[in-house]
Amino acid sequence: MAYWFCVKHHAVESGPDVCPPIDRLGPYDTEADAAHALEKAEQRNEDWDNDPSWND
Repeated sequence: MAYWFCVKHHAVESGPDVCPPIDRLGPYDTEADAAHALEKAEQRNEDWDNDPSWND
């Protein structure tokens, strides 16, 4: 089963009644991973902002 995090409703979703792709992050393998989707995205953004191979 796949899980998504809906950024519109700030909730984990699964099954056939999920929000449209524009409103969700995922899929994730576990409900716990989906629940931490925003934290993961924030960490990735920070990592990219501080990546020494980019010279903005």
